[in-house]
Amino acid sequence: LCFFSEVRLLYFRQSSALHTHMRTHSDQKPYSCTTCGKRFSNKSVLNSHIIIHTGEKRYSCIACGKRFSQKSQLRYHMMTHTGEKPVSCMTCGKTFTHKGNLSEHTRIHTGEKPFTYISCGKSFTQKRHLATHMRIHTGEKPFTCISCGKSFTQKTHLATHMRIHTGEKPFTCISCGKSFTRKRYLATHMRIHKGEKPFTCISCGKSFTENSYLATRMMIHTGEKPFLCMTCGEGFTKRQILTSHMRIHTGVKPFTCISCGKSFTKKCSLDIHMRIHTGEKPFTCISCGKNFTKKCSLTIHTRTHTGEKPFTCISCGKSFSIKSHLATHMRFHTGEKPFPCMTCGKSFTERKILTSHMRIHTGEKPFTCIIKTPNFKKKLLFILSDVYSYFFLFQKLEN
Repeated sequence: LCFFSEVRLLYFRQSSALHTHMRTHSDQKPYSCTTCGKRFSNKSVLNSHIIIHTGEKRYSCIACGKRFSQKSQLRYHMMTHTGEKPVSCMTCGKTFTHKGNLSEHTRIHTGEKPFTYISCGKSFTQKRHLATHMRIHTGEKPFTCISCGKSFTQKTHLATHMRIHTGEKPFTCISCGKSFTRKRYLATHMRIHKGEKPFTCISCGKSFTENSYLATRMMIHTGEKPFLCMTCGEGFTKRQILTSHMRIHTGVKPFTCISCGKSFTKKCSLDIHMRIHTGEKPFTCISCGKNFTKKCSLTIHTRTHTGEKPFTCISCGKSFSIKSHLATHMRFHTGEKPFPCMTCGKSFTERKILTSHMRIHTGEKPFTCIIKTPNFKKKLLFILSDVYSYFFLFQKLEN
């Protein structure tokens, strides 16, 4: 008979069983693992623990062949095949395979979080969640990828990461067939088909399918750019944009076309480039039926039908359909000429004007008339002589 139980008295058939049970009320743990030094109050628990080090899995599932180190693990596993869930929540009716899962679930209703980390005060409903959280403070990453060496705090994160190497995408959209490495990516993708945009910007009212897109949008209104380039000081709203930007400085182009060998700093740039080889033009103008390889090209083209010119010069009020045309136009007001000739030092407002200018130095004449005109040079001299005659005549008339 045990008198220490707060809820009820516990009875045992054998005195040895009572003696073993009493150790749960004290700190006595006489059985020690010779491999890792962990101590236990019960010899049978020690024997179960030793199997972790030996890797022995003596219990096999007759349905799928999966093996287990403990008989109890096999018993619970069998319920996944039979669908048996013998314990249920008295509050919501949800059922579980074993009592431990029910105990954890009950804390959702009670709000109980018995596992607290003393350093930061954060509490958790499950002990394993606390153990995972502890790794944030300790920096421990015990799960390492054997392919690239990257380490993770959680086993599930490693399993998800491994799909990058294996190419596995187990979550498939039933609407379009697109597959994803994570279930939450699929859930987010499904909003495209449903037209669901649950995240709305309070500043401009624009809605998004993902919370991260909303957070990025908010930075446009606040002007916040938390990710800074340590080389040139330019700021960005997203870390991945900074990562792509850094390749400008390092010269790294990790995405290579298998058809022509051309390399790119971004994967999306490679995807667009591949359409040159495949001939794919997935973006179609609903007004004239013209197809485009890029969505931005379609957007710009659509303005030829609508007449929209959203980019306006603040100096003279002139509007443009393309942002780059406005940037070029602004140089007339600022006098900026960012494209200098390396041969003579002359500068230009546009790169294409510099390209044309360089042909003066190289002697290149890439444009050939396909119609052969006899005595072309003589005719040209005759035309020029007429031009000069009219010029001198105009000067005399002025005088």
